[in-house]
Amino acid sequence: MTFYHFTGIKGSGMSSLAQILFDSGELVQGSDYETYYFTEKPLRERDMTILPFSADNIKEGMTVIAGNAFPDEHPEIVRAKELGVEVIRYHKFLGDYINRYTSIAITGAHGKTSTTGLMSHVIAGFMPTSFLIGDGTGSGKEDASFFVMEACEYRRHFLAYHPDYAVMLNIDFDHPDYFSGIDDVYSAFQELALQVNKAIIACGDDEHLQKIQANVPVVYYGFGSHNDFEARNIEKSTEGTTFEVYVRNEYYDKFFIPLYGDHTILNALAVISLCHYEGIPAQLIQERLRTYGGVKRRFTETKIGNSILVDDYAHHPTEIRATIQSARQKYPDRQVIAVFQPHTFSRTAAFLKDFADSLSQADAVYLCDIFGSAREKQGALSIEDLQALITNSRVLQTDNIVHLKEHTDAVFLFMGAGDVNKYQSAFENVLKSNEETA
Repeated sequence: MTFYHFTGIKGSGMSSLAQILFDSGELVQGSDYETYYFTEKPLRERDMTILPFSADNIKEGMTVIAGNAFPDEHPEIVRAKELGVEVIRYHKFLGDYINRYTSIAITGAHGKTSTTGLMSHVIAGFMPTSFLIGDGTGSGKEDASFFVMEACEYRRHFLAYHPDYAVMLNIDFDHPDYFSGIDDVYSAFQELALQVNKAIIACGDDEHLQKIQANVPVVYYGFGSHNDFEARNIEKSTEGTTFEVYVRNEYYDKFFIPLYGDHTILNALAVISLCHYEGIPAQLIQERLRTYGGVKRRFTETKIGNSILVDDYAHHPTEIRATIQSARQKYPDRQVIAVFQPHTFSRTAAFLKDFADSLSQADAVYLCDIFGSAREKQGALSIEDLQALITNSRVLQTDNIVHLKEHTDAVFLFMGAGDVNKYQSAFENVLKSNEETA
């Protein structure tokens, strides 16, 4: 048994990995800022020790797993090196750890978290499965055969992994603070493709993924007839989505997912393709898809009175379009109200016109101040620059949240990767106080 100390345990990937090691029977503790973050909830539920950052946390005999957000000059890392304690960066540790299992790395600019959650849920019905999801959820099984993980392209972190399978959902330009453009993003995915040991499951409707070269089979899925796995005869309803799957033009089976929007069909196809490749029976896949409950901050619904509030991580124009499409399918008779908080100044600047175009698909648009990051405290533009591109959009603050009440029986989409949830909480309080006084 190893005693692991996590420097930055509240990070979404760090929290998930800590849960996996704890569940697998290891001794685990960690440290972080004292500010509450939703990723610490599952740590508290396991009664894990979470300390404020301090060099005194580090003792001889530990193994320190360090979050990538913290430099080598961090007091805990400095103390570890003084004591001769092993320090391993998160991605390096994870890259070594997954070699014990049949590993499935799920990557792409969009849909990683949702697909990782769906994949792990389905495969866990077949064999014991450990999983690491980027929403701060992790689970470790001591007898696990499979390891399903979210693998992020940012700063090429996923190149620390040599998985058995890579599921490549899409290639799109994001993280403009790091990538120079779409060709740079593609080169990162191409490099990962050459590190895969067994097979790549890729969306064949993505023009960039069609060009991927690999030393292992590349299995394509999508809506187009050129794909190995194709979705046909799609039926959308307010309950979810039904579709048939054809494997190389031969009927395979019919599936239902309690999910909404075209992107969820593609995510499910990725799961079905990999399961078929691994010989998992169609009936089991069907049963597990039907019982999938979703992941955190991905179309997470709260109903108060006649209002539907949706918490969603959408922070890229492509994701905003998908979230609005999902809302239209599930609630065809309701107004769709977008409440959007841009995440980072560089992303806002790079996609300003695209953000305006995607948000304009909602019936009304409210904009929150740009959320910076540890790397970007400020930028050359403001939320008013985006507002100017969207007709009749309004800037929202928590103290004028009452304006949202102008829309009755609506679906409110609170979208963003920052702290947009504080706007939702403020609106929930307004709605609840109205119910109490009604």
